[in-house]
Amino acid sequence: MATAPAHPGSLTQSPPGRRFDHFFFTSMSIVMLATVFAGFARTYFLAGMVRAPLPSLIIHIHGAAFTAWILLLVAQSSLVAAHRVDIHRRLGIAGCLLGCLMVVLGVMAATDSLARSAGAPGRDAKAFYIVPLTDMLIFGTVLFFAYRGRRRPTEHKRLIYIATTALLIAAIARLPVAFLYRQPSIAALLSYSFLLALVAYDLWSTRKVHPATLWAGGFLIFIQQVRFPISQTAAWHAFATWVLALVT
Repeated sequence: MATAPAHPGSLTQSPPGRRFDHFFFTSMSIVMLATVFAGFARTYFLAGMVRAPLPSLIIHIHGAAFTAWILLLVAQSSLVAAHRVDIHRRLGIAGCLLGCLMVVLGVMAATDSLARSAGAPGRDAKAFYIVPLTDMLIFGTVLFFAYRGRRRPTEHKRLIYIATTALLIAAIARLPVAFLYRQPSIAALLSYSFLLALVAYDLWSTRKVHPATLWAGGFLIFIQQVRFPISQTAAWHAFATWVLALVT
């Protein structure tokens, strides 16, 4: 008995899967690089980098390490896209060491800014101290799990992407846009566009959000949102005062 052909409308198109991973992650790493350059162009990159009038040596070292991380991200994404996973893995060891160094330098740079009473205009330096510290907490935690998941490429690349997103607030808050400039809370919200892009890509490519995207993205948002009320507490100010006493 002949079987009637299925109605064309009943056929569902299969998702593209991982075929476009190389394009997405390489493209987004370039967008991140462009964001960092635009944010720090006036005060760092176009100011001669080494000759840039930064307030201290530790800020110079921190800026160099941060720049190296973003460049390494683009290089690593490009190597995978070029099917040079062998070089990617060897560079990954250096990337892990650089990431650990960045956490240390980030805490040192944040403490240096606290000692100079620097921070966002109109904000108490002790309250603002929580912003860079929690950024390092997010970056370090997600980077740790990215290293653990280095044998699971779909998980690893998403965790590296989200860890880097946690670093972008400083650059976004320095973009020459009036409502955004030196406003970390608004910059944090704008940085979530990178998370939304990843969620959209997951849904388009596999019809579901990858677990790494969910937990790491959720962790990033949670820490960034609870830090502002915590920064206003007496306990946090007491902690910042204790740190300040240690370094001055």
